[in-house]
Amino acid sequence: MTASLTTPPAGSLLSRVIGLLIAIALTAVSAGVGVYQSLPTQEVILYSIATFALSAWIWRFYVLQFSAGAAGEQGASELRRAWRRYRGLLLGFLALVGVFVALSLTIDGFFNVWTVISALILLLIIILTMSVGRFMAENRSAFIGLMVLAGLFSVGSMNIEGFASATNIKSMLLFASFLGLASIGQTLVALLGGLDLSIPYVIGAANVGLLYLISLGVPAWLAFCLILLAGGLIGVVNGVLSLRLQGQALIVTLGAGFVVSGATQIVTSIGSAYSGNVFGTVPDWLTNLSSMAGSTFGLPFPPVIAIWGLASLILVIGLRSTVYGRFLYALGVNRTSAERLFISERAYWISAFGLSGLFSAFTGCLLLGWSGGGFIGVGSQYLFMTLAAVVVGGTSLLGGTGGYGFTVIGVLVLQVLTSFLVGIGLKFEWQQFIFGLLILPMVALYARSPHIRTQI
Repeated sequence: MTASLTTPPAGSLLSRVIGLLIAIALTAVSAGVGVYQSLPTQEVILYSIATFALSAWIWRFYVLQFSAGAAGEQGASELRRAWRRYRGLLLGFLALVGVFVALSLTIDGFFNVWTVISALILLLIIILTMSVGRFMAENRSAFIGLMVLAGLFSVGSMNIEGFASATNIKSMLLFASFLGLASIGQTLVALLGGLDLSIPYVIGAANVGLLYLISLGVPAWLAFCLILLAGGLIGVVNGVLSLRLQGQALIVTLGAGFVVSGATQIVTSIGSAYSGNVFGTVPDWLTNLSSMAGSTFGLPFPPVIAIWGLASLILVIGLRSTVYGRFLYALGVNRTSAERLFISERAYWISAFGLSGLFSAFTGCLLLGWSGGGFIGVGSQYLFMTLAAVVVGGTSLLGGTGGYGFTVIGVLVLQVLTSFLVGIGLKFEWQQFIFGLLILPMVALYARSPHIRTQI
């Protein structure tokens, strides 16, 4: 065993040629950047040598880690065996180069030495993650998420001034808190194999409804409680209807979301020329709760960050250590088996959707304290982002695997990525494109993976 680790196999001729071509291509890009930046010749040579050596080592390391299993493919041609073995890396490399070239052509000043180095760092992290992650099957998604998070933060700190500053970190945590709280319900529902598409509409309705009630003279604390209760009831209705309709949660929740959003706009527009928008005075305690200037017991960060941290801790421990959490996983794995153990699918299904509606309304109320005005479309981005956080974190949309701890990692990855893309001047449509590239491989991975219930 020791000998095989100290003396890695050289691989086939074709694999070595592919590795050499990749190293040469990266070296040419590095040298071109150096010439473009008018760097001294000595530095260009040094960067080129370092790039070639690093690229060659990465490829050799990859061949070492994934050379196992080739014996089972002796019947196929050498070209086909190489494609099967290295297609993930090759496609990832081509995608990374394509995105880099596209950004260099569309963003002024993007093409420089630091961005090339950053791209190489990301490539190294991806390869190391694939290599090491395969030996950590139990917590593979968490490991991959943490590696990607560390890589994004490192690259952002290198390329964007002030990215690692206390103010920017507080800002990222603030927006991550909103997304994290909104993703609580999506995670619980996903663990049962469902989806809740009403989340953005409930967020928008709660945001407008709270300020509307306050403007009518309802005490702020009472209006806050009423909105939370309404959100929970909407979630319960979603759960009941989707359960009665044989689990058609996607269609039911989307329709319910439209109804809630439309009804809110109808009610709040009576006597007003601004449909979907409500103006008024937001209570100081709510502003302090979720604004950048807020403080927590004298500490310079908004309380919503602490609230999200506490909620995350409770959920992570609760899902793994309580009867409710274990039964939730059992239902997600196999409903028939769970029912034979007298676990009520109806109770857990409805409660998961009820909590989803509750936390969606809570997020909408918090966003009112951040924005200072009611806007029905404030939750529109959370339709995609809550699903993305769950998927990127590693919770299976088929149910039974994952958890909120994984969603927390997904939330942080998305928020750091968003801050990075904004920092380099990327437009919103480009951000959506990058997010799509991040989501599609994860969904494809889940689609090809056998569900846990088929392995029992």
